[in-house]
Parts: sequence; structure tokens; C-alpha cells
Amino acid sequence: MSTPASLKWRHFLPQIILLNVRWYCRYALSYRDLEEMMQERGVEVDHSTLNRWVLKYAPELDKRIRPHLKPTNDSWRTDETYLKIKGEWKYLTRAVDSEGNTLDFMLSAKRDGKAAARFFRKVLKAQHTRTPRVITVDKNAAYSVAIEALKEDETLAETTELRQVKYSNNVVEQDHRNIKRITRPMMGFKSFNSARRTLRGIEAMSMIRKGQVKGVKPGDSVSGVKFIEAIFGIAT
Repeated sequence: MSTPASLKWRHFLPQIILLNVRWYCRYALSYRDLEEMMQERGVEVDHSTLNRWVLKYAPELDKRIRPHLKPTNDSWRTDETYLKIKGEWKYLTRAVDSEGNTLDFMLSAKRDGKAAARFFRKVLKAQHTRTPRVITVDKNAAYSVAIEALKEDETLAETTELRQVKYSNNVVEQDHRNIKRITRPMMGFKSFNSARRTLRGIEAMSMIRKGQVKGVKPGDSVSGVKFIEAIFGIAT
């Protein structure tokens, strides 16, 4: 099989590039950790090069897995967590269904009704999501403002129930832990754009790990690797 266009004209083999992008977005590693690990395998690659690979191919990974995601259910759990960007805390809003499957995610500078509405519109447009029967959130007032606005313009059905019960959101709060665990060694992001692009890869790898991709079982890393190589057109 020929080298895919997106990976052509690179100094390194496509398999090496994807390996590093996968590992960085899946495990709690820094770029210097990866640089050392590659050195042990006889591959000399600078941490700045690894950074460029992740920023280029993490969003591409997210884009390519979307058509292969299994449908989620109609019970949403929505919550936000915090990430440090250039020394300031920003908001990562995330939603999962009642079984813990990722619906979608969005990084934003503010935590208000407009940001919440923008997030829900993004989730509703995703190919693998269903119109929600119920949306469970915490006591953040921004969610009720957003839901009301979406019902007014008929983006959301009037029958959709907004349930503001903090302790019912344990599923999504537990799911945040995986994202925080992976981003912790990164010691904060240098820019909003680099954070947004990197998070797309982290969330994509999380969905693959959960078994949300057709043909990949939960926790089956071998089939996950084969799936990623297949969607990038790399022969195994």
C-alpha cells in the first residue's frame, strides 16, 4: 500500500509518526519522555518534532474516527473540567451518555450560557449522537440558560428534560480523570490552539480505548492500533 498523502514527504516512516501521536494522546507522557523512548529504539527525534506531529495529526485522528463511531444513547451527562493554558485556567466541557461513551467535548475561555449553547449545538451535530431524552448537569446556571435558548429556536425538543442533580453526574466526572491524567505531564499548554488540537487526539484515543469504534472492543489495544493504521492507509 502506498504512503498516504497526509504522511508523505516526511523524514520518518508513517508508522513512527503515528506511534508517537498515539502514545502521547493515550498515555501520561511528556514529549521528552517520548524522545527518550525513541532513542532506546534507535530513533533520533527531537521533542519539538514530536510536538509538531501531535499538533498536525491529533486533529486528523479525531476527524477520521468520527464516521466509525457507534451510536450513543439518549441520556446525556454534561460537566466541565479545568485546564491551564498560558498560566490561566480554561474550561473543557465534556458530555458522555449514561454508559460512559463520549458524546463530544469543547474547550472554551468562558463558562456562560453562550458557551454552553455552543457546546450543545456541537454535540447535536455529531454523527454518532442521538437527540437527548434527558440532559443531566450540575447546578451551573449556564446550562439552564443554554437549554432554554435551544428550545426557543427549536434546536432542542421541548420534551427534553434538564436534570440538575450534581451527584447524578458521577459518570462524566469519573471520565474527566482519564483526560486529567494524560494532560498532567504536559505541565500546561502554551496556547489555546495547541491545547484544542492536542485534546482532539486525547479524546479520540479515549473513544477508541472505550470501544466506541466499530470493530474495536473496549481495552483492545491491538485492534485499536490496526484500526488507526487502516484509517490512515498504512499497511500492517
